[in-house]
Amino acid sequence: MSLEGRLFLEDEVTDINKLKRIKAIEITDHKQLCFRCGNNDGELFFKSPCSNCGSEECLYCRNCIIMGKMTECRELFYLPSEISVAHKKQQYLVWEGQLSPGQQVASDEVHQAVIDKKNLLLWAVAGSGKTEMMFKGMEEVLKNGGRLCVASPRVDVCLELFPRLQEVFPAVEMVCLYGDSPDVYNGERFIVATTHQLIRFYEAFDVIFIDEVDAFPYAKDPFLEYAVKKAQLKQGCSIFITATPERKWQKECSIGKRNFVKVPARYHRKKLPVPRKIWIGNWKKALQKRKISTKVLKWIQKKLAEGCPVLLFFPEIKVMLEVATILEFLGFGPLLTVHSADPERKEKVQQMRDGTIKLLCTTTILERGVTFTNVQVGVFGSEGRIFTESALVQISGRAGRKFDYPVGDVLFFHHGVSRNMGLAIAQIKMMNRLGMQKGLLDGN
Repeated sequence: MSLEGRLFLEDEVTDINKLKRIKAIEITDHKQLCFRCGNNDGELFFKSPCSNCGSEECLYCRNCIIMGKMTECRELFYLPSEISVAHKKQQYLVWEGQLSPGQQVASDEVHQAVIDKKNLLLWAVAGSGKTEMMFKGMEEVLKNGGRLCVASPRVDVCLELFPRLQEVFPAVEMVCLYGDSPDVYNGERFIVATTHQLIRFYEAFDVIFIDEVDAFPYAKDPFLEYAVKKAQLKQGCSIFITATPERKWQKECSIGKRNFVKVPARYHRKKLPVPRKIWIGNWKKALQKRKISTKVLKWIQKKLAEGCPVLLFFPEIKVMLEVATILEFLGFGPLLTVHSADPERKEKVQQMRDGTIKLLCTTTILERGVTFTNVQVGVFGSEGRIFTESALVQISGRAGRKFDYPVGDVLFFHHGVSRNMGLAIAQIKMMNRLGMQKGLLDGN
């Protein structure tokens, strides 16, 4: 186990004399801050008898207690990562692909941001090849003996990225860290991890690439933003990557307050599929009678007959299971269902990739980070609150990603058009217009 750039409690390490220390909970002017997780919410601190100091009222942090009890009487220990010996090499990247003009501009911007140690937002449409745009910047870190982390709020994204990065950086030792990951961090200089894993790091990385930065839970959890900043070296930087930055970030880009580069087109030069809105009436009442709109059934039947895999999104697990049961009864099998709590999620996604199944019903868990060849996309009950503008743009981005299959259907099956549906369609059309203006699209 490596100690570099990691935070430990005293009972987690054998020799604390070689390590630096820092107060676990800082208390100033009746305010508290948990150094490990960044919690400063008074309601998330509590006092209780302490076995460490013997006090009857020792303050502890409830926000990160799952990682071990953090009390005001304790200290955190760490070994600064700067003492690492640099491993310089002329080339680490082994990739024979070629970047499109749009990708090349973004790749150069990312590379320069790494050199200048400046934060950068890479705003690129889904399926534009964002990972390939990061390669040059990643190699720059490695050439200079630095340490980098590719982080994502979603486990699925990490699992998709890890083998791709191993393939193009074959000489670099790397690990993939997430909740139940079998990997253990041993000082590797290239790490793929969920953003939650960064809570245990301190001033460890020269550059952190945060993929899908708008995704839950990162976008909704200020503690994870703190964790990223804490895990980054003071002289380091972060590259934020997303197809759907939040409105605040978009405004900051428009007024010159945020450093960014925008890629409005996919590498295959075809327009993003624009979703079509299909009214299916009161689908909730129909389901009570074990019925599904014929518009949905005919579309699925047509696409499956054409040999296309179909990815069908649902607003709730309950709705998904009800529809799946009816579809199976009507002979639309074999099909699978998947959601965040499904223990076989990874295996089911792989079956869809392998083509052993053609119809996969899912919640928003697969809205991003997965690619299926020639997939056709339907959103059942697209007016649901869970389907935000960002979610619908990401879901739409599952279609038409492959060079051999650059087009695809995206259908919003609804019982009333929501504001988010309109915003998502408008954003996709805006990117297509911008791609045309920049000469990055063929126009058909």
